[in-house]
Amino acid sequence: MTAAPSTGTLRERFAFGDDVVAFDSLGDGPPLVMAHGTPFSSFVWRRIAPILAVERRVVLFDLIGYGQSSKRDGQDVSLGRQGEMLAALLKHLGLDRPDVLAHDFGGATSLRAHLLHGADYRSLTLVDPVALAPWGSPFVRHVREHEAAFSGMPDYIHEAALDAYLKGAAHRPLAADALEGYAAPWRGETGRPAFYRQIAQMDQRFTDEIETRYGDVRCPVQLLWGDRDAWIPIERGEELARRLTGGALIRVPEAGHLVQEDAPEAIVAALLRFLPSPQLAAA
Repeated sequence: MTAAPSTGTLRERFAFGDDVVAFDSLGDGPPLVMAHGTPFSSFVWRRIAPILAVERRVVLFDLIGYGQSSKRDGQDVSLGRQGEMLAALLKHLGLDRPDVLAHDFGGATSLRAHLLHGADYRSLTLVDPVALAPWGSPFVRHVREHEAAFSGMPDYIHEAALDAYLKGAAHRPLAADALEGYAAPWRGETGRPAFYRQIAQMDQRFTDEIETRYGDVRCPVQLLWGDRDAWIPIERGEELARRLTGGALIRVPEAGHLVQEDAPEAIVAALLRFLPSPQLAAA
């Protein structure tokens, strides 16, 4: 299946309980699933997916309550629910052992799907994942305590908060089109409350449940970290590397939490070195 990366539109839908997950794929070959984090969407892979799709089937999706997936009042968008959804989506697509590339909350989601819900991977590449306690900023705690107040803010205040939040994810200034792509799903009467909903449901217990099981991961893992990540410092990456990769950590110079924006070429290069050739992967 060939997607339309110029628009970023995800053309397929997967019903998961009361929710609808948007997904799509581009290219042909061994499957590579890309899992985004918060507060982003599959848009985050737009500079990476087309390159890797030359020889692979790249599967993109939006987490429940994010991007083009459904958003609704009372929705469960927790990491617990996301891990269940990813395992179900892979089963729906008939992907027994795909390679997986995951960022931020996508990392926790992929680890939960693997360790708790039986999803098997050929390999797992993690980019600045949320995986070790403690995490969650004072802003997260404040939104959790006052979600209704945040959700009801006037648009101009929400826009300012959203703009500042997104800009903090990258080390280099975000281009206007990138900032717009990340902000668009969080606008309007549906998007605004969805933005604060996913923040309010951030809960460290979902990574606490799997932290002690990282030694049970059943596939090769590589770990990348932006050395200027202001959201999750690289020291956390070094600790995670000791638990997951025998200490191996790819440090990405002059990159913040959004390595996809600051240094997308570093992710592509790491994957091309790490993944088996398409011919071997298809065997």
